[in-house]
Formats: sequence, structure tokens, C-alpha cells
Amino acid sequence: MSSSNISADLIWEIVRSQNSYTVANKSGPRFSRDPLNLLNVESRKYAGFVNDKAIGITPAEKGGVTVVSKKAGFANKPAQGFVTVTYGGGKTARKTYKAVANQAAKRGYRSDLRALAVARVSAIRKSQRPTKADPVKKLRGNAAKKAASA
Repeated sequence: MSSSNISADLIWEIVRSQNSYTVANKSGPRFSRDPLNLLNVESRKYAGFVNDKAIGITPAEKGGVTVVSKKAGFANKPAQGFVTVTYGGGKTARKTYKAVANQAAKRGYRSDLRALAVARVSAIRKSQRPTKADPVKKLRGNAAKKAASA
């Protein structure tokens, strides 16, 4: 949304109280549905639609994660302004974390979002793991064993 001749701070001051991504409660924190917001908290630092550089992480269809990053110089070409990279579920978690951290912090992109991006990937990968079955409950004591056999 930001343009090359308008500062991101000015855009945020205009749209911060009313935008389509805001989820507001009467009491409590304000959240954001912005796909480029890693924390889903409404603040200037994490608002992806305002910042020239932003990162969004979503689950991929067949496991893994999809990382969308915003190109800085393409404010007037929205279709070309995003880079999408998918890291498959077959890749180890450590390699995925390293790749996402490098994408967030290398080449002077947004090193302040590195830890948040890795945490988001970790949470998504954890949610994609199959759940373990509950273990069989062991009977303890003679009275429990007698009651179970009877």
C-alpha cells in the first residue's frame, strides 16, 4: 500500500484506527488479520500493508510453510511486489528455520523479524505433526488389578 513518495509513518497514522485488517474488542488488545503480520498484533512495527518490507508465513497445502516477502521498490506494481517461497514438509525443521531466518535477516531485509518468523514457522510445523495416541493406563496396586480382572 505504501507509495514511494508517502512515508509509511504517515500512512499508518491515517489508517491505524480504521482498516480492514483490524479486529477490535471493547476491552483487551487489538489484533490484526494482515497476512504479512507475524504476531497478528495491531502495531506499526508489524503492519505488513504499511511497511515497505514485510514477511508473512502461512501453512503450505501438503505440509511445510509458505513464506511471502514484500519487495521494497515495487509499491506501484503490486502484482510484482511479492516473492513467495514454499519450504516443503519433507525438509527437516532445522533447515526450514535456517532458510526462513536467512530470508528474513540476510541482505539487510528485516533482521528484527528473524526470531518472530522462526517462532511462527515452529508453531506451524508443530501443528502439522500427527498427534500421538494416549498411552495405555497402567494399573497400580493389587486392588486395581483385582477390580480390572473381575
